[in-house]
Amino acid sequence: MTELLQEYHLAGFAIGLCTFLIIGMFHPIVIKCEYHFGTGCWPVLLLAGIAALAGSFLVGDVALAALLGVFAFSSFWSIKELFEQEERVRKGWFPRNPKRTKQKTERHEP
Repeated sequence: MTELLQEYHLAGFAIGLCTFLIIGMFHPIVIKCEYHFGTGCWPVLLLAGIAALAGSFLVGDVALAALLGVFAFSSFWSIKELFEQEERVRKGWFPRNPKRTKQKTERHEP
C-alpha cells in the first residue's frame, strides 16, 4: 500500500486525510464519554494512547507508524479535553446526563 502511495506521491495526502479523520473522530468520543461515564474513563484513553504509541515504535511501515502516533497523541489530548468537557457541561454549554448519579458539579469551585 505504501509503495502505491509513494509511487503516485499521495503519502502526504493520505496521512493528512487520516490525521484529519482521527482528530475529528475524537471530538464526539470525548463528548459521549463524558456524558455516559464522566471523567472516570480517562484511563481508557491513556491506555489506548500508550498502546498506539508502542505500536508506532514496532511497525515497520512509516505511514502506519505516523498514523499510530497521531492516534496516540490524539488520545492523550482527549484526556485534557475530557476534563474540559466536564467544565463545559457544568457551565450548561452541553447537556448533563440525568441518569448518572455521581455528578461532580462543584469540583472546580472552592
